[in-house]
Order: sequence, then structure tokens, then C-alpha cells
Amino acid sequence: MKLRTLNKISSSPWSWVPTLYFGEGLPYVAVMIISLVLYKQLGLTNAEITFYTSWLYLPWVIKPLWSPFVDVIKTKRWWILAMQLLIGASLGGVAFTIPTSFWLQGTLFCFWIMAFSSATHDIAADGFYMLGLDEHRQALFVGIRSTFYRFATIFGQGVLVMIAGNLQVIFRGSIRYSWSLMFYGVAGLFIAIWLWHNVALPRVETSKGKSSLNSRDILKGLKESIVTFFTKFPFKPAIIAFLFMLLYRMPEGLLVKVSSLFLIDSTSSGGLGLSPAEYGLVQGTVGVVGLTLGGILGGIVASHDGLKKWLWPMVCAITLPDLVYVYLSGVMPSSLLVVNVCVFIEQFGYGFGFTAYMLYLIYYSQGEYKTSHYALCTALMALSMMLPGLVAGYLQEAVGYFWFFIIVVILCTITFIVTAFIDIDPEFGKKHETLSTSEEEE
Repeated sequence: MKLRTLNKISSSPWSWVPTLYFGEGLPYVAVMIISLVLYKQLGLTNAEITFYTSWLYLPWVIKPLWSPFVDVIKTKRWWILAMQLLIGASLGGVAFTIPTSFWLQGTLFCFWIMAFSSATHDIAADGFYMLGLDEHRQALFVGIRSTFYRFATIFGQGVLVMIAGNLQVIFRGSIRYSWSLMFYGVAGLFIAIWLWHNVALPRVETSKGKSSLNSRDILKGLKESIVTFFTKFPFKPAIIAFLFMLLYRMPEGLLVKVSSLFLIDSTSSGGLGLSPAEYGLVQGTVGVVGLTLGGILGGIVASHDGLKKWLWPMVCAITLPDLVYVYLSGVMPSSLLVVNVCVFIEQFGYGFGFTAYMLYLIYYSQGEYKTSHYALCTALMALSMMLPGLVAGYLQEAVGYFWFFIIVVILCTITFIVTAFIDIDPEFGKKHETLSTSEEEE
């Protein structure tokens, strides 16, 4: 009777798809967003924060190098469970090291483990989704998985930061103790997700015979996919595509970390001085809603009229709303409503404009090695965020917030320039294109 109940649970996609993609989104948010607020409250400079946390993009940059081995060693179910356990342990490690004297080295080490585990989990989860569901159910649940990834973003960037802020009120400003408690709670939540998936994830594949596959053949195939990625088009179009993938988001790569630090930095340092609870509302809730709505609208119009028709409106949408940070840093409004409206506008524009970028990655990936080429495209996407982030904090400290945001707006011309040179089939995008949820969020 008990076995029959467990089989029934694991056979229903509703029992594992939502929690799988919630579990996929949460560690990414912890590594990329929550770490910013944590380190700012622990006293690091903006230059140090952006430099250290930008390096955490590296696992997503290089994950195509080990993704073939996830396919042939063990099962994807095994990888999912192993990575979730490791993510839970690394969250506990962050919580444990925050109050210690080696908090910086300890938390960075744990965030690195979390980042590599999360990138590997992404590979296994997306592969398991395709194995565990037939084509009809894959189409049916694609919106569900995306929704729960967004829930993880709101929960992590919004609710968890608010909790940390409220704990600081309860424990009279004990920043380290409050963040430690919050991370212990998230570690417990992730262990609960791991326990649930031990029961709920169906067994849809076997590892038997996988270890006998020739790793030399895998490496040969990986090399071939990389070579064909850079030679699939004549030299000039390939270079233009490479520059587009690397530079389209460069202004956003500079903006994304510094904008969050600006919101929480003290007014004496040129920031808005939002509390963690206020930041959780503005960036983690209102901002994420704007991002989601912009992305939905972008997908609708691109699927109706094609990417080429909407390319330039999307370029304007991802660049021009950056002006709101020039306004915020110049006027320094005290109204939380004004701040919410500005962040919503910027994130809505980003979500709308980001659609063009993701669709172009799909467009470029078409052909014999579609899956591996798309993975390489998303690696370049992560690199496009990592490189500007490494210097963003140093630049901001050198010129101040206001002039930093002015520079970001000026550099938006690079997005316009690289877009002007790409060539896209007018018919592309009119049919429904399915994106990987984890890659949407990067």
C-alpha cells in the first residue's frame, strides 16, 4: 500500500515539477543577489562586492564543458539529488561561517560550492524534465516551471531579505546573527526539498552501462561542437554574432549589481538607504513582477510578428529605462512609491528587451549541434554579465553613483551598434520557441 502511494506521487508531474524549478531558482538567487545585500551589510566596499560576486558567474560560463558527463555518468535523478544535498550543505556552511572571524573566506568558499552545484543542478534538472515528461506534458508544464522559478526569485530576493531585515529588528541590530539564522532556515528548507524529491522524482532512466561509455568520444564530440559553433557561419557574420552575444548586455552587466548596492547604500554615501525589508519589497517583489510582465509581453509580440519586427523596440526597452537610475541618484527621492515605480519601469523594460537576446541565441543555435551550441551561447551570456561586473564597483567608487549611471546610459550605444550589424530572418520567432528556465534567469 505504501509503495503504491509513493509510485502515485512520483508519477504526477505536479508533485515534482514545481518544487524542482523552485529548487533550481533559489540557489541562483542566493549566489547572485542575496550575497550582495549580505556583504554590503557586513561592511565590504562596492568594489570588493562586485569583484567577488561577479566571479561566481564562472560556473555558468564553463558548465558546457562538463554537461556531457552529467548525461553519461549516473542518472540525472542521481545528479539532482546529489546537488540538492550539496546546495543544502553549502547554505548551512554560509550560515555557520557568517559569525566567525573568517567569515569572508568561509562564505565565499560556500557560495562557490553552491554556484558549481547549482550550475550542475540546472543541467540535470532540464534534462530530467525532458526525460520525465512526454512532449504534450512538456508543453503543458513549461509555464508551471517558469512560474515557480519566478516564485523562487521573489522568495529569495524579496521574502528572505525581508526576513533578515526583520530579524535585525528583533535581535536589536545583530546583523551577523540575523543573517546566520536566515541562512540556517534556507538550508533546512533545501534539505526538505531534497527529502521530498527522494520520494517524488520518478525513476525514468538507468545508469547501467553509462560508465562504459568512452570519455574520449565525449571529449571529441565536445571539441567538434565548439569548433562548429565558431565556424557555422562565414567569418564576418560569426564575429558579429559573437560580439552581439558578448556586448548586448554589457550596460546591464555594469548596472545590475551596482543598482542593488545603490538602493541599500547609506544616503551619506550617495545611496537611497533602503532597509533590507524595503529592498526586499522594491527589488525582490515589485522589480521581479515588472521583469516577469515585460518578459511575457516580449514573448507574445515576438511570437506574433517575429523577432526582426520587434528587435529595435526591444533594444530601446533594455537600454532607455536605465535613465531611471540617473533620476534616482540625482533627485534622491524619499518616497518609497517613487522608487518602486522607477524600479518597476527599469525591470519591465529589461524583461521586454531581454526577449530579443534570448531569441537570438536560439536563432544562432539552429543546426546540427543545436543543444550544445545553445549551451555555448548561454555561456557567453553569463560571461557578458561576469566581465563588466568585475570592474563595476571600482568604476562606481571612482566617479560616484550619479556619474556611474550616466556612464551606463552612454555605454548603451554599444547595444545599439552591435544590434545594427546582425541579420535575422524576418520569419524567425513567429512560431513558439521554448526557452530553458534556468537560462532565462541568467
